Amino acid sequence: MDKKKSFLKSYRFSLILLAAMAAGCLLGRFRPDWAKPLKPLGDLFLRSLFMVVVPLVYFSIASAVSAMSSTFRFFRILGWMLLVFTVTGAIATTLMLVAVQWYPPALGFAYGTVAASAPVQHYNTFEQFLRALAVGDFVELLSMRNTLALIVFAILTGLAASAGGEKTKPFSAFLQAGYEVFVRVVGYVMYLAPIGLGAYFANLVVQYGGVLVGAYGRAMLLYYPLTVAYFFVAFTVYAFMAGGWRGMKRFWGKIAPPSLTALATGSSYVTIPSNLEAAEQIGVPADIRETMIPIGATIHMEGSCLAAVLKIAFVFGVFHMDFTSPEVLAKAMGVSLLAGMVISGIPGGGIAGEVLIMTLFNLPPESLPLMNAIGNLVDPPATLVNAVGDNVSSMMVARIMGGRGWMDRRAAAPSEARI
Repeated sequence: MDKKKSFLKSYRFSLILLAAMAAGCLLGRFRPDWAKPLKPLGDLFLRSLFMVVVPLVYFSIASAVSAMSSTFRFFRILGWMLLVFTVTGAIATTLMLVAVQWYPPALGFAYGTVAASAPVQHYNTFEQFLRALAVGDFVELLSMRNTLALIVFAILTGLAASAGGEKTKPFSAFLQAGYEVFVRVVGYVMYLAPIGLGAYFANLVVQYGGVLVGAYGRAMLLYYPLTVAYFFVAFTVYAFMAGGWRGMKRFWGKIAPPSLTALATGSSYVTIPSNLEAAEQIGVPADIRETMIPIGATIHMEGSCLAAVLKIAFVFGVFHMDFTSPEVLAKAMGVSLLAGMVISGIPGGGIAGEVLIMTLFNLPPESLPLMNAIGNLVDPPATLVNAVGDNVSSMMVARIMGGRGWMDRRAAAPSEARI
C-alpha cells in the first residue's frame, strides 16, 4: 500500500498529463468538430509559458553564473557542454545517415503533392549568426526571437555580478530571487497543463493525422520509430554512463513532465521550466543545469540533426540524386550538425537551415517547400528529443565534472548547489 501511494505521489502529475493527452487524441480522431473549438485553450497555455520563459532563461543563467565561486568553473561547464552537445549530435546524425541508406524516405513519392510553397530567401549563415549574438536595442532582448542574444547578455551580467565582489552581492541576490520568483510563476502556469496539452493534442490529430499517412507517409514511417528508438535507447545509455543504474532509474523516473510538454507543444523553450525541475530532482548541480538547459534549448538539437538528414535524403530521392557517395554523406553530416547546433539559435533558424541545405547541395528551389513540410511534420518528436537531450546531457557533464559520486551530493536549493 505504501509503495502504491509513493508511486501515485511521484507520478500523479505525469499520469494526469498522459490521460489528458490521450483524451485529446481520441477527441481529435473521433470528434474533430469538438476538437477545433478547444484550440484557444491550448494557445492560452502555450502563450502563458512563452510569456514567462524569457525572464526565466535570463534569471536562470545570470544567477547561476553570478553565484559560481570561480569563473574557471563556468568556462569548464561551457567547454564540456559543447563537447557533449557535439558528440550526441554526431551520434544522432550518423544514425539517420545509416537509416536512410537502408530505407530511402522518398521512394514512391509523387512530386506535385506539395501543399504549400515556402518563399526562397538568401541567407548568409555566418552573418545571420553574428547578428543573432547581439541586438540593437535593449528592449529587443525581451523577445524569444533573440534568445541567443539574451543568453549572451545573461552570461555577461552574471560574470559582472560575480566579479564585483561585495559591491555587487545585492544584485546577485536579486538575480537569485528573480529565478525563484519565476520558477513559482511557472508552477502556477502548469496548473493549466492538462487542459492545454489535451487541447493541443486534439488539434494535432485533426491537423496532421491524414498527412502522416499520405504523401509523406514513408518519410514519417522512418522518422517516428527511429526517433522513438533513439529517445529510449540512446538516452538510457547516456543516463547509465552518467550515473549507472541509479542514474538511469532517476532519469526515467523524473523525465515524464518535460517529455510530455515537449511532445505536445513542439517547443524546447516552453519545456525549459519542467526540464529544470526534472534535472534538480535527478540531482544535477544547479550551476550545471541552470547553464546547460536554457542554452541547450537554443543550440542543442539532436532531433533536428535527425530531421536535417531526413530532409536532405528526401529531396535527393525526389530529384533522383545520388545520396551514397562518401563526399555527399560527409557533407550531409556537417550540414546537419550545423543546422542542429548553430543555425537553430538564429531567428527563423528552421527556414535558414533549409535554405543552407538547398544552397550547399545546389538543389532546385522546389526542394524548399518539400523540406519545410517535413519540418512541420517531424516537429513534435524532434522537439521531444531536443529538449530531453539537454537534460541527460547535463547529467553527463555533472558526471565528468563531479566524478562517480556526483549523485551522492543531491542537488540542494539552487543557492546551495552551485559549487
